[in-house]
Amino acid sequence: MHVPYNYLPMQFADYSEIAAGWDQLIKSSEFTLGSFMETFEREFAEYVGAKHCVATNNGTDALILSLKALGIGRGDEVITPCNSFYATTGAVVAVGATPVFCDVDDRYQADVVDMAARITKRTKLLLPVHWAGASPDMDAITALANEYGLEILEDACMAIGGRWGDRHPGTFGKVGAFSMHPLKTLNVIGDGGMVVTDDDDLHAWMLKYRNHGMVDRDHIEFWGVNYRLQPLQAVVASTMLRTLDERLERRREIQGQLDDSLADLAPNLLVPRRDPRNPETVSLYMVLAEQRDKFLDHLVASGVEAKVHYPIPLHLQQAAASLGFGPGSMPVAEAQANELVTLPAHEYLSDSQVDWMISAIEQWR
Repeated sequence: MHVPYNYLPMQFADYSEIAAGWDQLIKSSEFTLGSFMETFEREFAEYVGAKHCVATNNGTDALILSLKALGIGRGDEVITPCNSFYATTGAVVAVGATPVFCDVDDRYQADVVDMAARITKRTKLLLPVHWAGASPDMDAITALANEYGLEILEDACMAIGGRWGDRHPGTFGKVGAFSMHPLKTLNVIGDGGMVVTDDDDLHAWMLKYRNHGMVDRDHIEFWGVNYRLQPLQAVVASTMLRTLDERLERRREIQGQLDDSLADLAPNLLVPRRDPRNPETVSLYMVLAEQRDKFLDHLVASGVEAKVHYPIPLHLQQAAASLGFGPGSMPVAEAQANELVTLPAHEYLSDSQVDWMISAIEQWR
């Protein structure tokens, strides 16, 4: 039996609803900005419980736009976990600020104690990541930011549809950044992103900056860039948003089944601790496995398309060499990177495929 990791062919097997929306868009000729994108921005803001949404070309643009809106730049330090995707730290570097890495906990989330230990007089921002679709302790991070007078920017790219307590990820700071890359929970056919905020002034500034700083057709207030989401993708995003909660319900069902079935395999295989405050999006279902590479080979040979996210933490990448971190500086993240395996856990898996995957894992034991 085959247990695929890539679900996109199944998700877009029937794209008739999207095509109907594209037909309306094409007839309208609103190919830049316009009502289709504004409709999605209103829908997404309402979904996450924010006042405003600014749609962007991708999640990296959303992070950069957020940093610029908060005034983060040269001389500022930004504390962020070392196990995220490259875009998180890349955005910090792109605005001229200095990334400062912190270690992670047993849920693969930012270690708030270690985050606090790395605060200096130059620290301006905490940039937690909702890694794998789970959330760090946002209560503790908010308290830490308040104690030191710091801003919070959440990389909530993997957490669309999640919760921390009664709030949606991305709504704890003045701004929050999201991605609609094809393998995110809310995905489009290509790239897309958005920033949410309750701040009217920041919203107005971001709308201008993402469109060259334009006030109208003939005037610019300041120098901006083109971060606009394509309206074709806004149509896809609005369509996908309608079924998101239903699809996440199935992911969480599979997560629960895997958690229960794999719990007895410790210590050879460890399922991360779940926090009851945090219904996850299951963007990545990750476990720690001894002899990871052999385990991975066994799964692939059994028809289970398992992956590794990611074998080298950010602080050990060549790009981070000048930041002063080295082997041993982030012991938890480094140990996890040697054992992490990502299992398929998307909504298009059948019960028989999930059972097959569990059987293959138990055979390895």
